[in-house]
Amino acid sequence: MVSQHRNERVEDQLIIAGKAYQSRLLLGTGKYVDLQQTGEAVETSGSQIITVAVRRTNMGQNPGEANILDVLDPEKYTILPNTAGCYTADDAVRTCQLARELLDGHDLVKLEVLGDKKTLYPDVKQTLVAAQTLIDDGFKVMVYTSDDPIIAKELENMGCVSVMPLAAPIGSGLGVRNPYNIRMIIENAEVPIIVDAGVGTASDAAIAMELGCDGVLMNTAIAA
Repeated sequence: MVSQHRNERVEDQLIIAGKAYQSRLLLGTGKYVDLQQTGEAVETSGSQIITVAVRRTNMGQNPGEANILDVLDPEKYTILPNTAGCYTADDAVRTCQLARELLDGHDLVKLEVLGDKKTLYPDVKQTLVAAQTLIDDGFKVMVYTSDDPIIAKELENMGCVSVMPLAAPIGSGLGVRNPYNIRMIIENAEVPIIVDAGVGTASDAAIAMELGCDGVLMNTAIAA
């Protein structure tokens, strides 16, 4: 059974790292045709937290190129830099540090350390190492992980501000493949649980919310 504490959170605003949000949809920025389409999709979605792959998207590191911040106003949206494409803890940490420099000290990040290029499953060992390093460096870490309840709780206990278990492989659109594990993660959690990856339809998102998730992150289902 979902705890009373969690029920109170779900009925209230989504609160991450002390900041309140009305929308429970987090939006990715990959796979759009261009930056104009990205901006239009974000505006239409009503999402307030927008995640950006630092290694694939210009946020100022390439001065001569179009900058995603031209269509995503950091005063309007919470920009959530992510470490997509990183396969080691060291690489992920460096990517977050670059994002902090580019965004004038912004410390909220989405940590992803991948273990396999085909499935994009997380490397949980490297994820744990990177999470601890980032937390020690003052970052507020939202973390992509497997649907293992033990790992999810360990990430929470070390100080991650949100745990983001996959519903299914990234980009697969398969929906919530293991609702029992997701529910176990939720029941044991004291931080927001946001399902990340594999949410392919509105009904998939509804299932995640019915399980008790605090929010969902979508990209491919909207952009593709």
